[in-house]
Amino acid sequence: MAIDENAFRKALARFASGVTVITAAKDGAMGGITVSAFCSLSLRPPLVLACIDERASILPLLRQSGAFAVNILSEDQSGLSNQFASKMSDKFQGMPYDIGPWGQPLLAGAHAHLVCTLAHEWQGGDHRVLVGQVEAASVDESRKPLLYYTSQYGSFHPLS
Repeated sequence: MAIDENAFRKALARFASGVTVITAAKDGAMGGITVSAFCSLSLRPPLVLACIDERASILPLLRQSGAFAVNILSEDQSGLSNQFASKMSDKFQGMPYDIGPWGQPLLAGAHAHLVCTLAHEWQGGDHRVLVGQVEAASVDESRKPLLYYTSQYGSFHPLS
């Protein structure tokens, strides 16, 4: 019996997740995409996992560069998330960023950054499963994370 696609989507929307923008660059070309299908995979070695639609225009750039940055967005960056989820040709328009150690854009104001080399890639249905080996990490403790739940943005404020 096949599951109803709408029921599947509705159930998955009940899983709160952080919001990331994955960025890559090579030979002056830059790309970025909003990704909520992201998680840690391993501590030893330090690995993360991200799932990206196989039709995403950033995939060739990720493969060519062999590296990417995971920008974990802060609670005031929902507009940035929407911009990188759009079909805009220049998603970096008006976005301040620094350049990471392997040339990836690191978005200003993010809650955290992970700089990764591409370790593995597999097909997973209509997505590509990317495994990145984390080479560098930084956190801005003064910021809180942006969350996504039932197609809406929110933030996290710990219970006292």
